[in-house]
Amino acid sequence: GELVSQTVNDITNLLTDEHDITEGEINDFSVNSSQQALETVGSVTGLLTSLLAGIAGISLVVGGIGIMNIMLVTVTERTREIGLLKSIGARDRDILTQFLIEAIVLTLVGGTIGMILGIALSFVISSIINIPFVVSLSAILLAVGVSSIVGIIFGYYPAQRAAKLSPIEALRHE
Repeated sequence: GELVSQTVNDITNLLTDEHDITEGEINDFSVNSSQQALETVGSVTGLLTSLLAGIAGISLVVGGIGIMNIMLVTVTERTREIGLLKSIGARDRDILTQFLIEAIVLTLVGGTIGMILGIALSFVISSIINIPFVVSLSAILLAVGVSSIVGIIFGYYPAQRAAKLSPIEALRHE
């Protein structure tokens, strides 16, 4: 690192002398090092990473809203079943747990399908452009974890709504 900086300074001094540029004048040349290029590439990569993270976040919110809608429809369709369960002794916690598990399973199935499609697409693209194909276990575990968290967060409201139903009103529902 020190040699690169020293070399840039030496080249700048040599060119300043060769071009007869006095102190205070603007140089008619520029000297760039590979270190500066690496910093530029790093900043562009950081920007792209932030952009992709934003897109992924938006996708998770949209997917979560879809999960919530599906679960709300499920609660509405199964209102009589919930009333029956409560009338035979199911507690609010039992109903909440049942619907949360359903939401998590739904997101895990969707996440698994997404991972399979992503891995298959990555394999195809890597074989076409001739780069190594690598699947990271940590990325798969992260995807499963995020999928479960989305299921819990967006499945909680419908599950709570199901758990709070009155058994009498639920049995009357048609």
